Amino acid sequence: MQKFVMLGKYSTQALQGMSVQRTKRARDMVKQFGGEVEEVYAILGDWDLVLIVSLPSLEDALKASVALTKLTGIGFSTSPAVPVETFDQLMSKL
Repeated sequence: MQKFVMLGKYSTQALQGMSVQRTKRARDMVKQFGGEVEEVYAILGDWDLVLIVSLPSLEDALKASVALTKLTGIGFSTSPAVPVETFDQLMSKL
């Protein structure tokens, strides 16, 4: 499984649809792509949400990101996340 950080920005439509049920549907949707939502945070600043998810592949992350936007109206910017220990190992070989 690969980890991804999903940064979400609410649209007006997304704000109107907020509910515990929608959050559950979003978590279930990630599972449909073979993944798991590990953490969800509401934040202040340029973004409104941060999701930490595990998914089998980059392709699954792309599908999940678009599917979640269609479901919720929340726009997502999704990026792969590499543990810093792995990053350090990779960079030590340069």
